[in-house]
Amino acid sequence: VQLQASGGGLVQAGGSLRLSCAASGLTFNNYAVGWFRQAPGKEREFVARISPSGGNVYSTDSVKGRFTVSRDNAKNTVYLQMNKLKPEDTGVYYCARGRSGSIFSLDSYSYWGQGTQVTVSS
Repeated sequence: VQLQASGGGLVQAGGSLRLSCAASGLTFNNYAVGWFRQAPGKEREFVARISPSGGNVYSTDSVKGRFTVSRDNAKNTVYLQMNKLKPEDTGVYYCARGRSGSIFSLDSYSYWGQGTQVTVSS
């Protein structure tokens, strides 16, 4: 029972990637879903979060205007469209199902998957 992120890869600065987060063994249609990333040697950090209906989205300042999060509840999938990628966006990207608490806190999420590697070259 977990959420699995996919769609990562190697891309040049300025390029785009679309990540997918698919649920296995659970549904998250009634839950918010968050995206986090972890760069080498750094702590996992909040990227974005989408409400259960998809009507409310919050993203960290560093990705605003570049990253868009959306969801297709019929497919039990959440997406993270990443445009204008920068080398500092490099890291492993994770998705997780939201629960109560601060949207920025890892403790406010459960069912973490293995993540997908995003590497942005300069």
